[in-house]
Amino acid sequence: MQRQVERYIGLDIHKAYFVAVGVNGAKEVVLHSQRVANSELERWIVKVLRPSDAVVLEMTTNTWFFVDALQPHVASVTVVHPPHVAFITKAQVMNDKKASLILAKLHAAGLLPEVWAPPQAVRDLRALVAQRRKMSTLSAQAKCRLQAVLHRLRIMPPAGLDLYSSEAQAWWQGLPVSALERFRIGSDLDTLVFANQQIKRLETALGALAAADDRVPLLVQLAGFGLTTAMTVLAAIGEIQRFPSPDQLVGYSGLGARVHESGELHWRGRITKAGRRDLRWVMVQAAHNAIKHHPHWKREYERLEARIGRPKARVAIARKLLVAVWHVLTKECADRFAEPTNVARSFFGLAYDIGVRNLPGDLTALAFTRQQLDRLGLGAELTHLPWGSKTFKLPPSSLRPQHSENTSA
Repeated sequence: MQRQVERYIGLDIHKAYFVAVGVNGAKEVVLHSQRVANSELERWIVKVLRPSDAVVLEMTTNTWFFVDALQPHVASVTVVHPPHVAFITKAQVMNDKKASLILAKLHAAGLLPEVWAPPQAVRDLRALVAQRRKMSTLSAQAKCRLQAVLHRLRIMPPAGLDLYSSEAQAWWQGLPVSALERFRIGSDLDTLVFANQQIKRLETALGALAAADDRVPLLVQLAGFGLTTAMTVLAAIGEIQRFPSPDQLVGYSGLGARVHESGELHWRGRITKAGRRDLRWVMVQAAHNAIKHHPHWKREYERLEARIGRPKARVAIARKLLVAVWHVLTKECADRFAEPTNVARSFFGLAYDIGVRNLPGDLTALAFTRQQLDRLGLGAELTHLPWGSKTFKLPPSSLRPQHSENTSA
């Protein structure tokens, strides 16, 4: 049973303290401004708050710590995205007290769009994915600095040498450069080794989580998707049931177009970018890979490119792929453009990315591949799996291929 709200409490949170102001349903101040140290949060909650209070706060670094502490003691806790509170972000004169008061009054008026509060498991996955992305950025930056040295000094590396492998360390250190330049090169090489080690550790952790998540194979069947892409999408989305339609998921990602309709004026503009940046970025990366490797998406891209140009065409493919994400997760079905052999390769690769020892039920990689194909109703007639220069024999399907039905008169 929902509690009757009597006070609306706005919190303006900072690293060391927060400021609270409360109003009633008539937007009259009933709790005057209080500045409280974050370390005193639990005591303040017990002393000041009531079960009939509705608390609102903006998204910031320590928001979820406050949410977890507040929820058991009040009627509701609402989190809002700062850009959605224009009265605060665009005010010419603003302080903590005014920010808290504006939050409280807007909440009392029911004018604040709420941000979904993810459960702890989703928060942890988001943190893990974000940490991997930071390590990938660190690795890319080190590689760029090393390449800049070669360009600046006009040095051509030996043909066939992997510049970022352990075997290339001696070659880098033997370059005819100054002592300080050699020191910088050594620092970047160490950074690269560290970042790659961290990426490997983080991907191992992601693989262990993926092994226990039935949604991962549903996504990996899609063109352009692998383990990391699938986990990034799942971290950003949370539960797909939050989105009743694919359009809402597209809007959440910020890949939807701006629309203006007023009177006889109607126009559509660039994408809104008003959503999760990580979801938008990873879908564009998936689109880039799908365009290169999947015949359908390549044809679709070429059709769009001729009309709207490369960048917009790639974003359009990302949006279409996100619609496919909604369908396969909601219906737990095969993608309409799935090609059994390619999907089987994706599942086989996923088994090793996860780690065969982590697969449920002590399955082998080939048995896992067959299990997932049968789950989607794909590849019943597929008996062998081409993999590089090798071909592996798949276990028999539990599905009955249609062509094996007895059709004799």
